Amino acid sequence: MKRRVLEISLSIFLLVMSSSSVAEEVPFQFRVESNLRAGVAKVDITPSPETPVVGHVRPTNGVHDPIRAGVLIFANEQTKAAIVTLDLINATSDMVAALREIISKKTEIPVEQIMVAASHNHSGPGWSPESEWSRGMVAKIGEAAVEAASQLRPVSIGYGEDRIDFNINRRKVINGRAVVRLNPDGPCDHRVKVLRIDDGRSLEPMCVLMHAVCHPCVFTWGDKLTPPFPAGFPQISADFPGEAQTFVELVYGAKTKAMFLQGCAGDIRPNLPGLPYRCGDAADIKWTGRSLGCAVVRATDHAAIREELAKRKTVYPLKCVTSVVQLPGKTERVACEMQALRVGEFLFLTIPGEPMVEYGFQIEKAIADRATPIVVGYANGSLGYICTEESHKYGGYEPNLSPLLPEAEPLILEELGRLADKVLADVFESFRPADYVAPRATK
Repeated sequence: MKRRVLEISLSIFLLVMSSSSVAEEVPFQFRVESNLRAGVAKVDITPSPETPVVGHVRPTNGVHDPIRAGVLIFANEQTKAAIVTLDLINATSDMVAALREIISKKTEIPVEQIMVAASHNHSGPGWSPESEWSRGMVAKIGEAAVEAASQLRPVSIGYGEDRIDFNINRRKVINGRAVVRLNPDGPCDHRVKVLRIDDGRSLEPMCVLMHAVCHPCVFTWGDKLTPPFPAGFPQISADFPGEAQTFVELVYGAKTKAMFLQGCAGDIRPNLPGLPYRCGDAADIKWTGRSLGCAVVRATDHAAIREELAKRKTVYPLKCVTSVVQLPGKTERVACEMQALRVGEFLFLTIPGEPMVEYGFQIEKAIADRATPIVVGYANGSLGYICTEESHKYGGYEPNLSPLLPEAEPLILEELGRLADKVLADVFESFRPADYVAPRATK
């Protein structure tokens, strides 16, 4: 009897202590002192199940996971800018124009300060200005922009990096020519870059903006021999970037919106061995997507520890410039829009097509001591493969399909450097007014 009384008393004591601990728990918050405001919204743009997929065309009979778009708006005392992310194959010039027009109309953000970037997903719908889905998609993203603009509030930005191991170079030079081959010795960028955007109200970030380098083609055909899907996975999907976004949002909850930016992935794909590679299945999408998601969560969580919070800025310059250059093409000159968006110490530089991974490395090397560079491919247009001058010597899939001549590479790098100078404003020429005339030298 005494033992029973003792057990009951102990149970009551533990219950009281547990209740007291819960009641006394203080939510994690931190002060945000910043001139930067941000708002974010996401929207489902999944088409009807019978919609054909583009990238690697194949029969589909349903939806594996949703196709989504995200809108992230930044603002300070001087200006506003927006980043739009899409779980689509590309951002064609007419799509970009339509999205910029509706977002600018609804939010008053200048059209040239809106970045539209696709993940390069090979298992989603294609864009056509005349299609009902395309018109509906534009309208939905316009409403998402309104929602994001209505939620603008002070934020600070944390940064982190981690790594993935499922991406691999797909070019190998054999006997003087490039062939399609999984090449572990080829150049590849395994880094994952993460911007954690916080309003300080809780330990969960407001937005997680992830950047990685890999073709989203897990679900597409490869050698056409490997079961169970020799013709490609038969459903619509956002591929591994979609799985990663879902994973991150499940970890942090409804408050957090995850968005994906693709890097220079023109010659980088998932490491699925075959002849020369195979189509993935549901297990592969979880492996790749959750690998990226885990890397993103690690970097995101580390960016909120007290030592990292202490590094955050209180003043965030916000500046965006866009230019169009004419590049030498195989049949005619090709218009190429590039953009530089500075958000504090972070510098986004965009290329409108499929740049090879070396572009990212070269651009970063040129400016890494001036800013934190994030080179975004598949943004603000769709030129196809953008190859290095060196790769043209060996031919192969990418150079043969590229609309550009080898001489385009230095022009792209030069223009991106010029745009970086403009938004970083740490080069003398960037301060000169348009009508500046240099004084004559005197003897």
